[in-house]
Amino acid sequence: MNALTVDIKSVIDLTDEQFYQLCQRNRDLRFERTAQGELIIMPPTGGGTSQRNGRLTQQLFNWTDADGTGVAFDSSGGFKLPNGANRSPDAAWLTLERWNTLTPQQQEKFIPLCPDFVVELMSPSDSLSTTQAKMHEYIDNGARLGWLLNRKAKQVEVYRSGKAIEVCRAPETLSGEDVLPGFTLNLAPIW
Repeated sequence: MNALTVDIKSVIDLTDEQFYQLCQRNRDLRFERTAQGELIIMPPTGGGTSQRNGRLTQQLFNWTDADGTGVAFDSSGGFKLPNGANRSPDAAWLTLERWNTLTPQQQEKFIPLCPDFVVELMSPSDSLSTTQAKMHEYIDNGARLGWLLNRKAKQVEVYRSGKAIEVCRAPETLSGEDVLPGFTLNLAPIW
C-alpha cells in the first residue's frame, strides 16, 4: 500500500496544534504534512522493514548513549521543519546543544527544528523519487548529513549539506563523519 496525499488546505488550514491533535487522536495512522499543507497518510510498514529499522535505530541509540553529545529519535518522532513541513524520518539525531534550546513543551510536541542527521529506510512500497525529495528537503532545511537506504537496490545515497549526493553500492558500513564522530552503522542486519 502506498502513502496517500490529501489536499486539505483548500478546505481547512490546519494549525500546528490542530495537526498535532489529529496525530495524537489517530495513533494507528502515520501522518506527515508537506510545506504546502498537504496531508500525507502513510501505511504501517511490514515486519521486515520494521525489524530492520529497529536494528538501525538500535545502533544509533547505542552510539548516542555512549557518546553523550546528542539525542536520537526513532520513526515516531515528528519534526516541524523551517519550511513548514512536518516530517518523521525513520531515524534522526540532534546535537544536545540544539535540543537544550527547546522548552520542555517544545520537546514534548513536534520538534520545531530540522535534525542534524536523518535516515530514511525505504520499504518495498516507498517511491524512490518521493523519498529522494524528502532527503533534499531535510538538507535544504538544515540537516547536515542524511542517508537514504534503498534495500531493493542495495545502495545508499549519502546527502551532505552543500555537496553532491554520493551513491554507495552495497556498503558494509556507513560513517557518521564529522556530524556523528565515531558512529559507524553496520548495514549487515539492515540489508
